[in-house]
Amino acid sequence: MKILMEKARNLLEKDESFVMATIAAHVGSTPREAGTRMIIRKNGEIFGTIGGGLVEASVQKKAKEVFENQNTILQNYNLDREQAAALDMICGGNLMVCIAYVDAKQKENLDVYQSVLDAIQKKEKRWLVTFLPDLSQETSLQQCIIKPDGSIIGNIKDDLEELKEFSSQIKRFTAFRSSTNRNYMIEPIGNVSKAYICGAGHVGQKLAPLLNYVGFYTIVLDDRKEFANEQRFPTADEVIVLESFDSTFSGFEMDSDSYIVIVTRGHKHDKTVLEQALKTDAGYIGMIGSKPKRDKIYQQLMEEGFTKEEIDQVYSPIGIDIRSETPEEIGISITAEMVRVRAERNEQRRKENE
Repeated sequence: MKILMEKARNLLEKDESFVMATIAAHVGSTPREAGTRMIIRKNGEIFGTIGGGLVEASVQKKAKEVFENQNTILQNYNLDREQAAALDMICGGNLMVCIAYVDAKQKENLDVYQSVLDAIQKKEKRWLVTFLPDLSQETSLQQCIIKPDGSIIGNIKDDLEELKEFSSQIKRFTAFRSSTNRNYMIEPIGNVSKAYICGAGHVGQKLAPLLNYVGFYTIVLDDRKEFANEQRFPTADEVIVLESFDSTFSGFEMDSDSYIVIVTRGHKHDKTVLEQALKTDAGYIGMIGSKPKRDKIYQQLMEEGFTKEEIDQVYSPIGIDIRSETPEEIGISITAEMVRVRAERNEQRRKENE
């Protein structure tokens, strides 16, 4: 998303209007998911893709009309079995594509895309909202950014209170129909999953770039500055030297998008970090170690007052069982488990928002 939004911002800064095509909704087998975008310039050049094939070609053709009329339209596409087969899909599907003229003369458009980039850069929660016309309707582009404090950037004026309330409840790209029967696309931005790697040893060092590569915002925590430094962790988003593991998460706000990975240099530190982790709202807590070591720590924590239900939320031994031995292999197994947990959580959220 960041690269495409940077392109959009750069075009607007050069006073160049363009067409933004966004998959608004899909059912069945389609080449890409809802929220996938593509920029089309007036000369036909494209950035990004909404899946290629006949749909993308049709959208590019339709974009020429959108340039001429300077409007926003919603197009419906049905993929039959033959078309789906051409895209390596088992069966057909249906998708709705919003094809919008983004006018460089309208300063609000530049403000919106800049706000998206600011949110991504600062890891701040914001929501990108785009009005969807009916299939038979043509309208000018209406979009805005909603910030957590309720402030608005953009030109949407209707249904704002409903949009603010609904946006604050969602975690992924969602379609919304207001009480006034107006349809919108709403997409959370800037709020990425954060991985707190507690321990800057060999496993942590191999794990950090893997998690960064698959989209986690990585924070490395250790009490040894000779281990926790940018030279050893060049891809980490943050590297923090703690005074001690007794206050590992001080100053951090944990939520269900927080992933805690405990890979310190010893059982004592692992236990210290785990008892702090269990008091947070983190959505994932994983601890390295053998089952005997794990059970010993669990027993100690239960004797100190933690419940079995609290303990049962911990993933330990951490990682998917691939019979890993080296730090690199352990890093891969941990990454795989976290990707799976994140995907399962996102799927559950999608079902809850339907």
